[in-house]
Amino acid sequence: MRPTALDWSVENCTIARAMEILGEKWTLVVLREVSNGIRRFDDMRVRTGIPRQVLTNRLASLVAQGVLRREPYREPGSRVRHEYRLTEKGLDLWPVLVAVLGWGDRYLADPDGSPVSVGHRDCGAEVRVELHCDRGHRVASPRDVVPRPGPGARRRVD
Repeated sequence: MRPTALDWSVENCTIARAMEILGEKWTLVVLREVSNGIRRFDDMRVRTGIPRQVLTNRLASLVAQGVLRREPYREPGSRVRHEYRLTEKGLDLWPVLVAVLGWGDRYLADPDGSPVSVGHRDCGAEVRVELHCDRGHRVASPRDVVPRPGPGARRRVD
């Protein structure tokens, strides 16, 4: 049986476009650090071990994509430097990071557990990502979801 998804073009796939921005390990590490309040280049480099040029490139790319913005700061007696802050576009990636964290905790954590958790600021409870449909129903399993052509779908031309 031929999958119907073969009838749709993937030329304008938003997953592929997102992965062009996010699909490299160090990019998600940078986003993790900025989300955790580590916003300065030297702090990120020391904490993560990202090679200087790789970090420079990732930060520049995330700024160019509008995921991060640069904010100037100056330590007394030093030149002006920049720290990196999440933009609205960057903040919208938070559920992605929480989902990756949850998956990693489930399948890759050390026997002692994860070194980090995320909690709800108001009540302290653990935060996790759940899927819901537009009518508010909780999606319990990926098997309860069906991919289908969206409004931007294009018929595949062979």
